[in-house]
Amino acid sequence: MAIKITDECINCGACEPECPNTAIYEASYEWKYSDGTSLSGDIILPNGTSANADFEQEPISDEFYFIASNKCTECVGFHEEPQCAAVCPVDCCVPDEKNEESEEFLLGKQKFMHPED
Repeated sequence: MAIKITDECINCGACEPECPNTAIYEASYEWKYSDGTSLSGDIILPNGTSANADFEQEPISDEFYFIASNKCTECVGFHEEPQCAAVCPVDCCVPDEKNEESEEFLLGKQKFMHPED
């Protein structure tokens, strides 16, 4: 399952540089699938959704840092545990029960975004 940031976030920014998928963004920032990945142009995401990796997406939160769940792999393929949760001083990076994904799916998502790794 992907990770989400709860409204307990204090906007410290500790999580953002830890994400190997560049899936964490500051409040109110537009984001792209291409940010920090090998994705570009028209793509079909592992969940079947189509998108353009280079188009800016609407911010998910305008109050606190957020995680683009389609880019979150819980650090599978990179680290033993989600790095955002490991560095969060207020423990607001938690599993997103609305985005449950198997370890196999998360690894496939990681390989989709970073095929050369």
